[in-house]
Amino acid sequence: MKDIKHISVAIDGPSGVGKSTIAKLLSQELGFVYIDTGAMFRTLAVHVLDKNTRLSDCEQVERAIEDADIAVRYIGGTQHMLLNGEDVTDRLRTERVSAAASVISQYPKVRQTLLHLQRSIAEKEDVIMDGRDIGTVVLPDADVKIFLTAAPEIRAQRRFDQLKAAGKLEGALLEDILRDQQERDHRDSNREAAPLRAAEDAVLIDTSFLSADEVKTLICSEIRGIG
Repeated sequence: MKDIKHISVAIDGPSGVGKSTIAKLLSQELGFVYIDTGAMFRTLAVHVLDKNTRLSDCEQVERAIEDADIAVRYIGGTQHMLLNGEDVTDRLRTERVSAAASVISQYPKVRQTLLHLQRSIAEKEDVIMDGRDIGTVVLPDADVKIFLTAAPEIRAQRRFDQLKAAGKLEGALLEDILRDQQERDHRDSNREAAPLRAAEDAVLIDTSFLSADEVKTLICSEIRGIG
């Protein structure tokens, strides 16, 4: 493995491809710190939703986050998100918060607010970081860059099953989740600030018919091949 102080692995891709599941498995396998950047955006989404901010108004959102103090705490190896000192981790996985996070993530000031936090952790630790612009913007010099894909219908089914298991389905139907996912994909891929796309040097992996362990094994071979 390359003789460097800290190793960084960037995992990008749209929702439902298994980024967080696979990143957690890699973290456990390799002893790296797992950084869920999506949880950071969701934390800001909780903040603006609590303020009844109009999500479509960029200036209003950017004013709303001025007093948001975002911090990360690791408890038993699990990432917890703190918002102005309060642990809001349990509030982050609803469809409402996820949809709001997708909307506000297109605003430059929102992304800039979290960029420093994300990079500062990577400077201090060996990290597995997942998101939508890790390999292109957050960690453009990452040692390994992975871009995960999967068929839209499979991704929607995974999200449906995940929400159902967590008791956070909130009455949503599979068709609703697929439609929301397609809208989110369009926003993420077409936003002006850090759009979703694969880095030129990223390894592309289609997870549609692969288990999480199979994907983990593929990525581990890339990481262990550094140097």
